[in-house]
Amino acid sequence: MIAFPYNTWVAAVKCSMIMCAACLLLTIAFGGPFAAAAQSDVVNACDLGQVDLSAFKSPILFAGDERCAYRDPAAVYHSGVFYLYFTFVEIEEDGRVYSYTAMSTSRDLAHWSDKRIITPKDQSLNYCAPGNVIRFDGRWVLCLQTYPRPGARYTGDQRPPGGDKTSRVFVMTSDDLVDWSPPRLLKVKGPDVAVADMGRMIDPFLFEDKDEPGKWWCFYKQNGVSMSWSRDLETWTYFGRADSGENVCVLAEDNAYFLFHSPHNGIGIKRSMDLKHWQDVDDVITLGQKDWSWAKGRLTAGFVMDMRKEAGIGKYIMFFHGSRPECEKVNFDKNASIGIAWSDDLVTWNWPGKYPMACHIHTGVSPEGTEER
Repeated sequence: MIAFPYNTWVAAVKCSMIMCAACLLLTIAFGGPFAAAAQSDVVNACDLGQVDLSAFKSPILFAGDERCAYRDPAAVYHSGVFYLYFTFVEIEEDGRVYSYTAMSTSRDLAHWSDKRIITPKDQSLNYCAPGNVIRFDGRWVLCLQTYPRPGARYTGDQRPPGGDKTSRVFVMTSDDLVDWSPPRLLKVKGPDVAVADMGRMIDPFLFEDKDEPGKWWCFYKQNGVSMSWSRDLETWTYFGRADSGENVCVLAEDNAYFLFHSPHNGIGIKRSMDLKHWQDVDDVITLGQKDWSWAKGRLTAGFVMDMRKEAGIGKYIMFFHGSRPECEKVNFDKNASIGIAWSDDLVTWNWPGKYPMACHIHTGVSPEGTEER
């Protein structure tokens, strides 16, 4: 794995930013076809492809409160823009709870657009927990789930039940990563299995087989992690299951698969060569949780992007969410916030305010201890 010396990396980023600023000032001073655009859009002009992680003041990107929660982040990087998708949970004035899939965009990971809800308001569906975005057949595909909670409503501090047994996994498609089609069910147990017989499933994640281009996998939370494959995202074949927590995310590199998952607390990593046999890698990652009041309850849902080859970034980027101060049995629908961390090697993790520092780890947690949602 490639590792860049921090001082060299920061110096390169700052140098690029200084050169960009100088060009911008000359354009504004002497005119030209882009002068007006430069004056009105300084940030966009200067930070295309440049992410100064050392300038972050806080690891929190989206902060929840007593009325809302930001959960389950997933991201894709396209044409210099980060598209972040996530669960947005809102408790309304009458206590009713609704879950949505929402999105935001950024060019520098520090400044984000206002959230945009992309799924309907419906307690019997509650489309949420986006897993990831892939490019398939000339379109973007986003996987997500339903989390039906008909009539869910807070009475005092009593949390209503979670998603019922009809939770299933879906995909939506888009040409521009902003406007999305209505969700379509994935029959990941096979075409001959009735929808009612598929069983409760959540947290889908799609990825292409490292050895067979055109073969796509869907991992999802059911009996640990369950696995199905397809060549057209329409007809699926069930493959099997493995011990794992929820919110899985898979990277393929060094001729192996790395699976990130969420046990009871923290983010675990497993490794496999063939998707059948999995081994735990190192210990469960908890980043700066011991110092973060906003993530004391649970740190979870790690989504990892390999951005090492992107100019001006050169790191693995992890999005995750943390809840406070009690566990998610209390704070599932509120007080959950999305955070960010980064790494050169998937072993040592850093975050705003902690650089340079190795990640804090928490040992001895079994994946089977996953917080049940």
